[in-house]
Amino acid sequence: MRAILEHCTGGNRRSLPAGTEFIEEGGKTGHLFVLLEGKVEVVKGDSLVAVIDEPGAVFGEMSVLLDKPHSAKVRAASDCVLYEFDDAASFLREQPAVALLIAQLLAQRLHVATTYLADLMHQYSDHGTHLAMVSEVLQSMINLPPMQVAPGSDRQSDPRM
Repeated sequence: MRAILEHCTGGNRRSLPAGTEFIEEGGKTGHLFVLLEGKVEVVKGDSLVAVIDEPGAVFGEMSVLLDKPHSAKVRAASDCVLYEFDDAASFLREQPAVALLIAQLLAQRLHVATTYLADLMHQYSDHGTHLAMVSEVLQSMINLPPMQVAPGSDRQSDPRM
């Protein structure tokens, strides 16, 4: 994700001390964050989901793209430096290369999750346990109805953004 850093010149550079929460689970900011230095923790509920220290890592993208509240809390695990984009939707429209990089990242995450679930389904399909429901989860992921999307253009922007 370091390639994203080449496109972040318009972001506000923020330095955060360790322990600072910059995304609140359930909150909705419209902001996008890109890690420059340091380490962050992603926490969902009471569970630590990930510790990330790769420069160029992006946070808040799912909330922005889906126009939904943030699905997890993100906080600085060490002193951090980030780029913050207050109007992430505009930034992504103006920087299609970043939007493509984020799409590739999300596709990679979906591929890993789907592969993992398919492996679980294969291993436990005949056990009759709660893990047998993995096939139902996979099927529901595949059959999600498409969202109403009106991406807009330079001439007529999307009124939802």
